[in-house]
Amino acid sequence: MTLEELKYPIGKIDIPEQITKKHIENWISDIERFPHELEFLVRELSDNQLEIPYREGGWTIRQVIHHSYDSHHNSYMRFKWALTENEPVIKAYDEKLWAKLSDSKSAPILPTLDALKGLHAKWVYLLQGLSEEELQKAFIHPDGNKRVTLQENIGIYAWHCQHHYAHIEQLMIREGWK
Repeated sequence: MTLEELKYPIGKIDIPEQITKKHIENWISDIERFPHELEFLVRELSDNQLEIPYREGGWTIRQVIHHSYDSHHNSYMRFKWALTENEPVIKAYDEKLWAKLSDSKSAPILPTLDALKGLHAKWVYLLQGLSEEELQKAFIHPDGNKRVTLQENIGIYAWHCQHHYAHIEQLMIREGWK
């Protein structure tokens, strides 16, 4: 596999210009299933296997799992801000530095998987209740002052779920663990 294929096993994100109700429904379904599918995928991995990076120079499986929670928690908060403020500038975070913290590098994954399940249950409930008007609300990402609508962000995070799931799954296939 090329480095590009290892980095982007499902391809780079591609949000359509015209987002339909069907897109939103499918994306919310992806977000809803992710924690359970991830737990099923990694439940039998040993601590040694969790320390294997999905690619050379990439994060370990453990770090990818903890990153998923950190990233999705930040995204959930961005939805709340966009729904309660007028196009807020959100706080970005340095995911690479967060991945180096002890809770990302060495903490057990089960509490994080449980937290991810709880977070996604609450997040999906929020997403399913959004009106067409609310889906058009937006926040400003400080990297490039990019305006991101909530409907776009649903697509971004559906992709994010699949992206990191594929990192782990592809490693497991390459290693003969699956």
